[in-house]
Amino acid sequence: MAQLFFKYGAMNSGKSIELLKIAHNYEEQGKKVMVLTSALDNRSGVGVVSSRIGISQPATPVSQEDSILRIVNATLSTTTYVDGRAIWPECILVDEAQFLTAQQVADLATIVDSQDVPVICFGLKTDFQGKLFEGSKALFEMADKLEETKTVCQWCDHKATMNLRTVDGAPTYDGDQIQIGDQEYISVCRYHYTNPLIRATKNKKEKEV
Repeated sequence: MAQLFFKYGAMNSGKSIELLKIAHNYEEQGKKVMVLTSALDNRSGVGVVSSRIGISQPATPVSQEDSILRIVNATLSTTTYVDGRAIWPECILVDEAQFLTAQQVADLATIVDSQDVPVICFGLKTDFQGKLFEGSKALFEMADKLEETKTVCQWCDHKATMNLRTVDGAPTYDGDQIQIGDQEYISVCRYHYTNPLIRATKNKKEKEV
C-alpha cells in the first residue's frame, strides 16, 4: 500500500536536495515522477525546486487556490494512455509543503488511497514564530509517516528545530507568517531562538561577547 510521507525540518536541512535525489533516482530507472512545489516560493523562479548547492528541477507550481486533484488530472490528460487509462506517476513529490492548504493535503491523501501512488512531501514544520503552518499541521494530522530532516544550530552543536528571522541583522519575532526569504533566516535550537547571539546596532549586526 502506498503512503503519504512528510519529511520536515528547519531551513538549511537539505529537504530540497533530498527531493531532487529521489526524483533523479526514479527518472534514472525510467519511472515517471511528478514534482509539485508552492507557487509562493519564487526565490529561483515560480515552478522551480532548487537546492542551495545549485541543483534545480522544473516543477508544477501550486497556488493556495488550486485543487491538486485537478492539477494532477490535467497533467494525466496530456500523458500516455494504456487501454484507455492514463499512466499515473510512480511517485508524487511535493516541495515547500508547509504552504499547502489543509484541503490540498487531503487531496494528496486521496491520491494515495485511491490510486496507490506514494506521495512524499517536504517542508518546514514551523514558521519564524514557532507556529505550525497550515500545510504542516495538516500533514502531521494525516501523513502515514513522519520523518525529521536534521541539521545543527548555527551557534551550537544542538539540533536546529526552529527558524529565526532577522531584519537588518536583528532578530524579529513579529510579522506575517509567510515571508519568502533565504539568508535572513537562521536555523537554530530552541535556546538560541530565544537567546540569539546577534543583536541590533544602528548600522550593523554584531555577535554578542
